[in-house]
Amino acid sequence: MPEQRQITVRRAPKYVPFLVTGGVLGIIAAAIVSFSAPAPQDYTQESVFGYFMVLFAGAGVLVGAVAALVLDRISLRRAQRATVEEVEEGAEAQPDGAHDAASPSPAGPAPEGSPAGPAAADSPHAHDAASPTPEDPRPGRADTTPDTHE
Repeated sequence: MPEQRQITVRRAPKYVPFLVTGGVLGIIAAAIVSFSAPAPQDYTQESVFGYFMVLFAGAGVLVGAVAALVLDRISLRRAQRATVEEVEEGAEAQPDGAHDAASPSPAGPAPEGSPAGPAAADSPHAHDAASPTPEDPRPGRADTTPDTHE
């Protein structure tokens, strides 16, 4: 009999895009600040931009990280619990009326390279956990964390 267990499913933000966006916005802010006023007498405009770029990019990365952490905490509150069942590798369960991707459908075989064709079954992303589900059709990252305390 297959083993059942409880998991938590949630949409978690990807941290790298937040960090990169914060850094880029910091660099843009540094350019605006440094080129909007004349440089001090002993420095060139480019060196002033360089100093501001390091400071503002670091601050932008920090703000992006805080934003990602806040969104991550919000996603924890919206997490849903689900029950999963382990399926043997040779015994793939299919809902009634579903057809194997390699077998012809009632309308005839799927064209080669189409999502229902053999190429889709061999795709490394065919059973990706980040794929949208019927309950949540929005694209994005789904974080499935098994609950250890049952």
